[in-house]
Amino acid sequence: MDDNKLRNLIEDDDLGLLKIKPKQSDVISEGERLVESFYEIAAYYEQHGREPENNLANVQEARLAMRLEGLRNNPEKIRSLIDLDDYGLLVPVNKPKTIDDVLDDDDLNLLGDSVDDSIFILRNVPQNIDSPDYVAQRKPCKDFDQFDSLFKQCHVELKSGKRKLLAFANEQQIKKHQFFVLRGVMAYVADVGKKERKGGKVNARLRCIFENGTESDMLLRSLSCELYKDGRRISEHEDHLMDDLKHITDEDAQSGYIYILQSLSSNPDISSIRDLYKIGFSTVPVDERVTNAEDDPTFLMSQVRIVEEFECYNLNPQKLEMLLHQFFGKVCLELDVFDKAGKRHTPREWFIAPLPVIEEAISLIISGEIINYNYDDEIKMISARETNGELTR
Repeated sequence: MDDNKLRNLIEDDDLGLLKIKPKQSDVISEGERLVESFYEIAAYYEQHGREPENNLANVQEARLAMRLEGLRNNPEKIRSLIDLDDYGLLVPVNKPKTIDDVLDDDDLNLLGDSVDDSIFILRNVPQNIDSPDYVAQRKPCKDFDQFDSLFKQCHVELKSGKRKLLAFANEQQIKKHQFFVLRGVMAYVADVGKKERKGGKVNARLRCIFENGTESDMLLRSLSCELYKDGRRISEHEDHLMDDLKHITDEDAQSGYIYILQSLSSNPDISSIRDLYKIGFSTVPVDERVTNAEDDPTFLMSQVRIVEEFECYNLNPQKLEMLLHQFFGKVCLELDVFDKAGKRHTPREWFIAPLPVIEEAISLIISGEIINYNYDDEIKMISARETNGELTR
């Protein structure tokens, strides 16, 4: 079987019998699919030490080779993936990179003085394709001794429950001094460079230290893409979760509202749940925030009733979410809702707990004392935490 027959066989695979794809959720985006398909090629390179080829005896390898060829011929996809290309697969080293390289390799003088200069004039090629200064590569971390103890301490705190492994949600969670787990290796964001906005997206050059003694200066959005693919975030130490919520003075301005909502949904899967409440944060008045709630998956695609709202100061919404999930994690609603376009969502701010318990928890959050308490979902009460056999005070 020659290359053309093999190519035709793969391209005519209408039933997808030759395509093996990882199981994907209904909400995976086109960009995520592109990253995922490129990582398959990178994984092949990592395993075999070479890029895939049109191997007549290996249909899977041939499929990856043709995919790589398609990526190399698509400037827009190269631009999207270049920061993830640790092995230089999108710009193979065995191909000429400049016109001088082509001329130097012209052993038969096919491009002699008579060549038409017009072949050197670019036509129908976008002129605004951004070329990165360089592709971030991992390299040995020369001052790793300054970070080694941080990794060891983080492991201790994970084991004791002071920190937790959580799903990575968005790039706003990538901040200086935060820990992540990328492909099974713990990573620490030692520094975040100057943030720049381009094409509506914020990016910055990071200094990421990895537990295996290497470091990388990858871009913030590159790390975000990799964490979406195969990563987790590590929560802050629970004793520091309240840092941004304390020390309120008369000079502090109100930053927003913590609110409690009750769903008015007629869906029996929702209306049948007793003591179901949403706890959220809003920078605008709550009645304004819940306008058109019936069109918002966050509100379970139904109208809601405002139960209570609390003014708050110096509140970090991400830390509020983390505190709530740590405190009420066992009673968080696990329910998928679908928007009007049929897209699936899993709201994470609805909890099943008695209203007085939720009110008490919010008071403890605002006062900064919540780290000393637990919620017992069996007896449905808040109780003081035990530390080394003694109750905290």
